[in-house]
Amino acid sequence: MRTEQARQPGTAQARMLELAGLEAWYGESQVLHGVELFIERGEVVSLVGRNGAGKSSTLKSIIGIIQKRRGSVRVVGRETIGLRAKDIARIGLGYVPEERGIFASLTVKENLLLPPKVAPGGLSAEAVLDLFPNLRERLSNSGAKLSGGEQQMLAIGRMLTTGATLLLFDEPTEGLAPVIVEKIGEIIAELKAKGFTILLVEQNMQFCSQHADRHYVLEQGRVVDTFDRQAFAANAAKVQSYLGV
Repeated sequence: MRTEQARQPGTAQARMLELAGLEAWYGESQVLHGVELFIERGEVVSLVGRNGAGKSSTLKSIIGIIQKRRGSVRVVGRETIGLRAKDIARIGLGYVPEERGIFASLTVKENLLLPPKVAPGGLSAEAVLDLFPNLRERLSNSGAKLSGGEQQMLAIGRMLTTGATLLLFDEPTEGLAPVIVEKIGEIIAELKAKGFTILLVEQNMQFCSQHADRHYVLEQGRVVDTFDRQAFAANAAKVQSYLGV
């Protein structure tokens, strides 16, 4: 159910993110075949699909981890194809990978203090601890001694210290207890209220329906359908057919 509209000429403010004809490769294997999507400032948008559909590859292409790519990736109106990952991050992107990417040998405090600032306005370590009180009790613990939920909190908190305002989340609720999933949802809602823009890859459809404004369905490296919040809930059977559930 296509619900999005192309931007009309003369719009004053650039979209936070816009992909056009995005293709990407791992070596000789092409994984994205012309992905098209956009995110307006302050939106939470989900990217859903079966395993292997290209969801994580889309995030990695946006941030520049996949270097062999072509098409267009515009961040706040700036074309980033050809830029290095560290230069893309400095435009104001934050990324929490599926594997969370914390430093297991470093303490919670060291993990929070380590990331470089990519833009002004990032949260202080103290503000992150206020957001995730569990981490305050684990400040001297190494990352390896944290639970999966605590590691996810640390990964999100660490990203928030950088000043990034466009946040990419890859499967943030995977393998977590329901109480932690609820906490992650609360954090996403709070970040949206503060004006952050979020692209969310997620298999938990209930979580997506509760927290995302719009949804893109990916199949074999292509966007095959889009839904707004209301249509996503009203077409649950169709969404499940895409996902093979």
